[in-house]
Amino acid sequence: MKIAILGAGAFGTALGGILTEKGHDVLYYDKEAGVDNLRRAINEAEYIVLAVPSNAVPDILPFLPKNKPLIIATKGLLGDKIFREFGDVMAISGPGFADDIKAHKSTLLTATDKRVSQLFETDYLKIELTRDLQGILLLGALKNVYAIYAGYLGLKPHTAAWQDYITDVSEELQALISANGGEAETVNLACGVGDLKLTAGKGSRNYEFGTILRENSAAAPTKTVEGLNTLAKIKQGEIIVPDSARILEKILEELWA
Repeated sequence: MKIAILGAGAFGTALGGILTEKGHDVLYYDKEAGVDNLRRAINEAEYIVLAVPSNAVPDILPFLPKNKPLIIATKGLLGDKIFREFGDVMAISGPGFADDIKAHKSTLLTATDKRVSQLFETDYLKIELTRDLQGILLLGALKNVYAIYAGYLGLKPHTAAWQDYITDVSEELQALISANGGEAETVNLACGVGDLKLTAGKGSRNYEFGTILRENSAAAPTKTVEGLNTLAKIKQGEIIVPDSARILEKILEELWA
């Protein structure tokens, strides 16, 4: 089966590596390859995997066919609104660093369709299912924001203070997901609290940038920090922020003044 991976970065190539191992023909596209390469990859593919950074998604969507199965692997998207015209949309998300997947470390991810499991599940990568596309996309974006703040607060992973923070954020995420049309229970899956724990710790670009902000509030990222992109979208009113989301309100006040 031919499968197009749009985004040849760390996570895209990690997923592509699994597909290659399982005997599929993987067609990669990245921004350096040009539009002709994008069209060729899309036209030949039976499935399309979207793995570009979230800020590149609006530029890619106009080229995508509405009638081919689309698997969203991009994190940083605030919901499913931009995919409403597509007829067959799935998602895969969760606590999996690309290097760990490439090293065949045991990993659990969440997906929204059995076909995703059939494509990507291996002896080292297990996939649990949910029907909550809205929730899985929101969580993939929001957990990055809270990870930045964990670093900014100087919380050390797996300490009591860090665990209290994870608990409080998990409750807040349930309110946020519910307010925006998702299912609160999705927070309890790997794509929710599991990904939050991984991202709010060492090795996470968002967490590490938060530690930098703690020392220098004017610091600018040298690489994509998805949590910052998400903060900008929240500030622009792209999601409903309930009154109970007090931690997020603090983040907006302290990091996006």
